[in-house]
Amino acid sequence: MDARVDRPQPGWRSERGEASLSDVHRSITVRPTGPGWRRAAAFVGPGYLVAVGYMDPGNWATSLAGGSKFGYTLLVVALVSNIMAIVLQSLCARLAIASGRDLAQACRDAYPKPVSFVLWLLAEIAIIATDIAEVIGTAIGLNLIFGIPLELGVIITALDVFLILYLQKLGFRWVEALVITLLGVIALCFAIQIALADPDWGQVVRGFAPTTEIVRNPEMLYLALGILGATVMPHNLYLHSGIVQTRAYGESLPEKRQALKYATIDSTVALMFALTINASILILAAATFHKTGQTSVAELGDAHKLLGPLLGLAIAPTLFGIALLCCGINSTVTATLAGQIVMEGFLKIRLPPWLRRLITRGIAIIPAAAVTIWYGDSGTAQLLILTQVVLSLQLSFAVFPLVMFTADRTKMGELVAPRWLVAFAVLIALVIAALNLKLLVDFAGGAG
Repeated sequence: MDARVDRPQPGWRSERGEASLSDVHRSITVRPTGPGWRRAAAFVGPGYLVAVGYMDPGNWATSLAGGSKFGYTLLVVALVSNIMAIVLQSLCARLAIASGRDLAQACRDAYPKPVSFVLWLLAEIAIIATDIAEVIGTAIGLNLIFGIPLELGVIITALDVFLILYLQKLGFRWVEALVITLLGVIALCFAIQIALADPDWGQVVRGFAPTTEIVRNPEMLYLALGILGATVMPHNLYLHSGIVQTRAYGESLPEKRQALKYATIDSTVALMFALTINASILILAAATFHKTGQTSVAELGDAHKLLGPLLGLAIAPTLFGIALLCCGINSTVTATLAGQIVMEGFLKIRLPPWLRRLITRGIAIIPAAAVTIWYGDSGTAQLLILTQVVLSLQLSFAVFPLVMFTADRTKMGELVAPRWLVAFAVLIALVIAALNLKLLVDFAGGAG
């Protein structure tokens, strides 16, 4: 499928040009006729790649800390974060389908070169920060399951480039199949652990109800801000707007409307799955650590060590490690794709996937390896926190352009976001900006 579209569009300064991820652009057939479920099935996949970013090792650490310290109370924060994510990811699909551009291409087209360059630089920093978190998470997973030292585990993570290259050669559906399979393994691991933990389901349900205690308790508020501020990943906004275009959904308005409908369903269902995993981590921490008075568990390694004695089964820590390792592998796949989209979209620089992967992974491994060798477990925890702060700093620079583009009728045409959705998205953007600013002030003041 030729990825070049030469037809200029109203509202944009230039032609769309060549799409990012051109080797898989419009490569997945969407049947124009037939049962609705079959057409919907063609769009299943991108949402699950996006969902991976909502359950990375940084989220795990925050959920563990929240559950062990405050029990089920912060489940409502996970729910609110997820609603924000669903709205923003639906806007990504809308931008891609209406304009034929991913978010990086849209920024390059809409802003002057100096502004576009700064946005590219910030996006690259965010992807590197994400990659560092995945390197650490995968290394900890290898350490927990196989006893591989963290320093060696960090180096081993570089080898995943070959897995990704192999799957991309087979076709994009294979990449999606790997991610969905590993997500299934993660879900199974947590289902078994929660069954062993036997949580108080009445308390779980009450945990999803809002409470003023979160605002009144400064420590609880800080953890809540951490969950909210680090949930929406900047790279996911670029990623989703790129991979939605792997579907050959057609160019007519009815076809685009149908594509938007099914892409939104895909991402919404996938993100509800991500909520289930994040809530499971928090519920597991509440039902095991908080219940037994272990209220300061935030380290992934500590959680692993404590689960066996508390649940009374030797397999429990292994399941936790397997889930973490699957999560790390999944995240590396999506970070690679996001890196390609950002570089190609902003700069029109096309690198072979293996070279792009080695560059970002090399940049991530250097600080991760240095910290693990020098400081050990405690250093990796601090580096994880730092990556979340870096991501928070960059997030608004992706969210605000996305909201502005999708609210602009000249750019979006008939698929412009309705006013109620724009108002909701603006509120979300402002809340995220305020929360991230609070996190940065606290971090600078040494409050975390």
